Amino acid sequence: MSDLLPSAPEHFPAETLSFALAGPAGKLECEAKPADADVSRDVVAVICHPLSTEGGSMHNKVVTMVERALRESGADTVVFNFRSVGRSEGEFDHGNGEGEDLATVVAWARKARPGAALWLAGFSFGSYVTLRNAVRLDARALISIAPPAAGRGWDFGPIDLPRVPWLVVMGDADEIVEPQAVYDWVESIPEDQRPQLVKMEDTSHFFHRRLMDLRGAIKHAVKDWPPEPRQA
Repeated sequence: MSDLLPSAPEHFPAETLSFALAGPAGKLECEAKPADADVSRDVVAVICHPLSTEGGSMHNKVVTMVERALRESGADTVVFNFRSVGRSEGEFDHGNGEGEDLATVVAWARKARPGAALWLAGFSFGSYVTLRNAVRLDARALISIAPPAAGRGWDFGPIDLPRVPWLVVMGDADEIVEPQAVYDWVESIPEDQRPQLVKMEDTSHFFHRRLMDLRGAIKHAVKDWPPEPRQA
């Protein structure tokens, strides 16, 4: 990893900062951004990218839009590259090691923003990693974009599901994740844990020409989620 990337700061930065965080398989490339000041809430959101072996990274346009929507909604945000992606070290580990990468980033975020509620968000493979680890990391809210709930090798069956505000957004023209399989999975979840499901018409897996609609759906869903805005 380039020496030009600074080490992880002790406190959450006051402006956008890219940095290297020591992870379980080597350094992790991260980027932190503070919330928009006029809507700042006591929240830090960590966002996970799609499948590493298919070109997924923290610079994916869906990840970027999710991050923007959450920052505009008052959350400090952190995106990062899983092991083996970009300037993150290590090798792809089929979601297992990637969960430990997430745990490492969350641990840093909690130290940098003590007392802030943790929100987790993920797109595709990233939604599998965040959901799989939401309970053990004590996430207070969850956003799952195009979760691969059937096929592609990701087993959603044994996952310990959270009891927190939870949004699932799914395009009904997704060519990679079967939309009806996701709808059936959501319906199978006990009612007291079932997420809010937003179905977006004529929308592909990567939300081509619908990214602003995705932004709006996220901002609408999270506006009433706790905690309240920070006091001045």
